[in-house]
Amino acid sequence: MIFWIASYPKSGNTWLRALLSAYYFTSDGFFSNDNLLKKISQFPEKKHFENFEYKKEIAGETSKLWIKAQELINQDKKIKFFKTHNFLGVMGGYQFTNTQNSIGAVYIVRDPRNVITSLKNHFEMSYDESFDFMKSEKKFTYDHFKKNDYSDFQFISSWEKNYQSWINNKIFPTMIIKYEDLSDQTYKVFKDLIFFINKITKNVNNFDKKKALNALSSTSFKKLKKIEENEGFSESLNSKKNLKKIPFFHLGPDNDWRKSIEHDFQNKLNISFKKNLEELKYI
Repeated sequence: MIFWIASYPKSGNTWLRALLSAYYFTSDGFFSNDNLLKKISQFPEKKHFENFEYKKEIAGETSKLWIKAQELINQDKKIKFFKTHNFLGVMGGYQFTNTQNSIGAVYIVRDPRNVITSLKNHFEMSYDESFDFMKSEKKFTYDHFKKNDYSDFQFISSWEKNYQSWINNKIFPTMIIKYEDLSDQTYKVFKDLIFFINKITKNVNNFDKKKALNALSSTSFKKLKKIEENEGFSESLNSKKNLKKIPFFHLGPDNDWRKSIEHDFQNKLNISFKKNLEELKYI
C-alpha cells in the first residue's frame, strides 16, 4: 500500500521527504546526501509505465494507467512512500488512486504568496507567469527537455484545486501540515507526523527521539543547501537559458513575499487568494 507525501510544487515536499527518509531509512537518523530521497521517489514517472503500451506523445495519456501502475507497485503488499504533486481526483475519467492502493497521506501546504516566489525561481518565470501557472486548473508538468514525450506527465491543476483535492478527500486518512508550522515548530510537527504514519501503517516501533532530532539537525535549510553546493542536487532543474543547474534551495525560510513582491502585486495576490488565505488561516 502507498502512503503519499503530497503537495503543490515548491511547498516543502522535498524537506519533508528528507526528514522522513532520514528517520525511516537510516540507522541513526542522519541525512547525508540526496541519494536517500530516492527511497521516496515520485509518482507518476516514466518508469512506472514501462510494462504498458501508451502513446507517449499525447499529454495525459498515462492517466489511464495510474491505477494499473499502482497495482503493480503494490504486488508485494508492502508499505511504500511516494512523493506526488498530482491532483487527487479524476482526469479523463481516470482516478489518480483508490482505497485498494493507498493507505494514507500527508499533505504539506504553503502560503501561496511565498509559493509564487519559489515557482518564479524554479521554473524561470516572471511573477505574472507564475501567477497564471498557479491559477490554471488545467496545469500539468512534464520533462520539457524530452521532445514529444509526456511520460512524466503530472496533472497538478491549480494551486487551489490541488490542495483542496487532498485536504478534503474521503478516500484515506490525510494529515495536513502547513509549511510555516513545520518551519516554526519542526520537532513537534515532525513527531506528530511520525505518530500518524505509524498508526496508519500499523508500525509498532516506538517513536525514536534521538533519530528524530538527528533528522532535524541534518536537514536544516543550511545543511541541505550546503549539500547542493558541494555535491549537486538531483532534483534541481537545468536552466532553459544556459543549461546550467538552477539552485533548488533558493531562499527557504528567508522567502518572504512582503519583502520580495511589489505592493501592487501583493494586493493582486491578496485579492485573488483571499478565500483560500482565510480558509487556511493565513489571514
